[in-house]
Amino acid sequence: MTTLSNSPVFVSGEVVRQVFTWSEAIESLRATYRLPPQAGTSPPRTVATVGKAWLRTLPAFPPTGRYFGAKLMGAGVQGVSAGVEYVIVLFDRETSRIAAFLDANAITAFRTAATSALALDGLARATPARLAVLGSGLEASNHVRAFAAVRKLTEVVVHSPTPERRTAFAEALTRDLGVPARAVASGEAAVDGADIVLAAARSQGEKPILFGNWLQRHATVVSIGSTIPQQREIDASVVERSDLIICDSLEEVLTETGDMIAAEAAGIKFHAKSFSLNDLVSGSCEDRVRAADIRMFKSVGGGLQDIVVAELLVRKALEAGLATSLPIQFESKR
Repeated sequence: MTTLSNSPVFVSGEVVRQVFTWSEAIESLRATYRLPPQAGTSPPRTVATVGKAWLRTLPAFPPTGRYFGAKLMGAGVQGVSAGVEYVIVLFDRETSRIAAFLDANAITAFRTAATSALALDGLARATPARLAVLGSGLEASNHVRAFAAVRKLTEVVVHSPTPERRTAFAEALTRDLGVPARAVASGEAAVDGADIVLAAARSQGEKPILFGNWLQRHATVVSIGSTIPQQREIDASVVERSDLIICDSLEEVLTETGDMIAAEAAGIKFHAKSFSLNDLVSGSCEDRVRAADIRMFKSVGGGLQDIVVAELLVRKALEAGLATSLPIQFESKR
């Protein structure tokens, strides 16, 4: 027997940007990662490919909340040059019905930075900090804003390959956040003396852009740019110098990212000093955090982050009357 469901809603990218706040996203993620991980809640991403065309799916079933679902993104025969669209589909766990579709382009960048800020809040010393940023793109911009939600930033120093872009990046931060920011001509100059180091830009040729001997004592590193085996962002010496490595997806980070594969090939032992974000947020590795000098968070992103933040945004959009009811209905099979 089939019955017709209630109509789902759509949340546009414009509405996402309008209702999103860093503090709420970080706290929603904190509530999720504080819980013990459950098998099957966040399975690995899947990728279907034919030639240049591909479809990637990131499913998740958060342990709490009302919704579960998946993020989908794809590129056709023209590849990414034609653009990539992202969509999150949410199902209502109480009714099993499709509840919402969200434009996930902005959500992807927001959830990545909010997750990094959550990790930073548990890793970095609770004092005003000088931040070094390697990269001047959207991810770098969002990360600085997310970090400012959990730490007082005394200065931001940025390096990226194009002088005009890094200068504009620094000027925007000073204007928007009121934080002194400046651009410098090299990554090493940016990192010199930094309390927090954000690596958010892979280099051309997939060569490392951050090296261990640049880091001062007590530094905290956040690395987000190497998420598959073919990508590189940090040198193996950064992995070696880190006393503690926190991973949003432990197995995926340690075995499927180019940086950690290179560190393994270099003979660096890092598995015993690597823990999950759940371990950090729940406090189960608190002793290791206190004992660590240099600490690193390494992220590959995941569907759990997408769905948790998407639920927050759907709720806020509905409360504000900004979600669009879709004139469609789905058949429900029983």
